[in-house]
Amino acid sequence: MVLTSVGKMMGLQQKAAGIRNICVLAHVDHGKTTLADCLISSNGIISSRLAGKLRYLDSREDEQVRGITMKSSAISLHFEKGGQEYLINLIDSPGHVDFSSEVSTAVRLCDGCIIVVDAVEGVCPQTQAVLRQAWLENIRPVLVINKIDRLIVELKLTPQEAYMHLKNILEQINAVTGSLFTSKVLEERAEKEAESESSSDTAAGDQIYDWSAGLEDTDDSHLYFSPDHGNVVFASAIDGWGFGIEHFAKLYSQKIGIKPAVLLKTLWGDYYLNTKAKKIMKGDQSKGKKPLFVQLVLDNIWSLYEAVMKRDKEKIEKIVTSLGLKIGPRESRHADPKVHLNAICSQWLPISDAVLCILQEDAAFCSIGGTKT
Repeated sequence: MVLTSVGKMMGLQQKAAGIRNICVLAHVDHGKTTLADCLISSNGIISSRLAGKLRYLDSREDEQVRGITMKSSAISLHFEKGGQEYLINLIDSPGHVDFSSEVSTAVRLCDGCIIVVDAVEGVCPQTQAVLRQAWLENIRPVLVINKIDRLIVELKLTPQEAYMHLKNILEQINAVTGSLFTSKVLEERAEKEAESESSSDTAAGDQIYDWSAGLEDTDDSHLYFSPDHGNVVFASAIDGWGFGIEHFAKLYSQKIGIKPAVLLKTLWGDYYLNTKAKKIMKGDQSKGKKPLFVQLVLDNIWSLYEAVMKRDKEKIEKIVTSLGLKIGPRESRHADPKVHLNAICSQWLPISDAVLCILQEDAAFCSIGGTKT
């Protein structure tokens, strides 16, 4: 991904199939603007070192002074994947409840949205509000669980504890989605009953309604967030990294000889790796085993943070070499270990790739002139 000329951007605007209109939604201080900075830096518009500090889309003076987004701001980004070019029209919206009208406007302009949730704070009032807004406008959401670095540095959770915490957050978010779905089905059911009542001679008091009818018959599995569905990104925007489990599914399929499709279905959930048999087995908790997600993903991230924060040069060099990264002496010798950490993580798991790949792959994100699905 490189900075694209104005002429090339104009050319992309003529190809509706490659255009994505996306807004970033979240509760206040959950990291929307920092994430937007990371995506903008991937186009070379700002330095990656300034991502999260510059708050590029907070262009008003009062926004910079108060440190919160007050007005929605938009920018067009170029993204290229597999020879196909995409134009991402990105809108950063406010997270404070006082500016909810700005959020409503942003959602109505878009075909998809990125819901950002703080990994420590979890689901907050405005998180529920933006989920409802996205639901009412019928746009497809992608979930970014942000600030996972706080679980390591601040809360000092073990990888196993962090995994359980992340599972709880997903359950909370899906509970909100489930309640929205239930309300919709019941409203539709009530409308049908009202229509049948008006066309029938039978008194309403003589009818017995089964309000649960329709809930069991409707397939709602596609509505929920799950890493194996490809609609969840785990991230730390301030440290420049993020990933979907498909990245690790491809990586470990070569190392342990298991098909990527199998790993994609088992990396998240009640599964563990039997190293002797080289097979993925079910029932990690009942057998006292580490979940696959902890074993193959979180353990590695925790080890990297520990090595950098403790300035274990030998371990850091081993990690950097094994990942095939090139870290400059300026970053590796910096007094702040976070600078060194950002240099490693942003190369290893660039957050822009993780988020933008989901946006370009999901056909449900319509182009300009299309209809919301």
